[in-house]
Amino acid sequence: MHIGMIGGIGPAATEFYYRGLIARHAKAGTRLDLTIAHADVRELSQNLANREAKKQAAIFARLIERLKAAGARAAAITSMAGHFTIGELEPISALPLINALPAINGAIKERKLSRIGILGTSTVMESRLYGAVASAEFVLPEGDDLDAVHTSYVEMARTGVVSEAQRQIFFRVGRHLCTAKGAEAVMLGGTDLFLAFEGRDPGFDVIDCADIHVEAIYQRSIE
Repeated sequence: MHIGMIGGIGPAATEFYYRGLIARHAKAGTRLDLTIAHADVRELSQNLANREAKKQAAIFARLIERLKAAGARAAAITSMAGHFTIGELEPISALPLINALPAINGAIKERKLSRIGILGTSTVMESRLYGAVASAEFVLPEGDDLDAVHTSYVEMARTGVVSEAQRQIFFRVGRHLCTAKGAEAVMLGGTDLFLAFEGRDPGFDVIDCADIHVEAIYQRSIE
């Protein structure tokens, strides 16, 4: 199936999705049919901060029209933050959406986790990934820790580069969620968090939402 992806939010996340899909198809010996439409990460960040879900949905809907015109038969948003508008987007989307949230919920249930931490934007953390996971209890960073994770994540997503100081914030807060709050694992609820975690041992188990979403897109692409 020809897949359409909304990318650019941020650029490193788009590359993560692209590499993930290429690797899966190469391993299976199948052909990837893909078109990517670029969205503006600064525009998304502003609409997320202002809780302008309908405004962002309209932007995504226009990009999905372009993906449909290019021949795509399903579309995906390559951003967990971008899923804040999924409820507003689904009714107006010209294509079926490959929604990350049900796939993530399914992965949590499969792992039989009952208590999990979460890192990402403040909206993702405070909404507990938009209320999509019903099978586990969330524990969140609080106060200065929540602000530090949000600020570090937004800057990392904007630039596509992680600093060592940002990485240590994510690792420190994640360890605290496990040791002090009883999380069995920590959900990487920001797509770009792979920049900080890929190839590293943070000292706790992680659930990579972006990788779960890539797998869901791959499964749809081979239908």
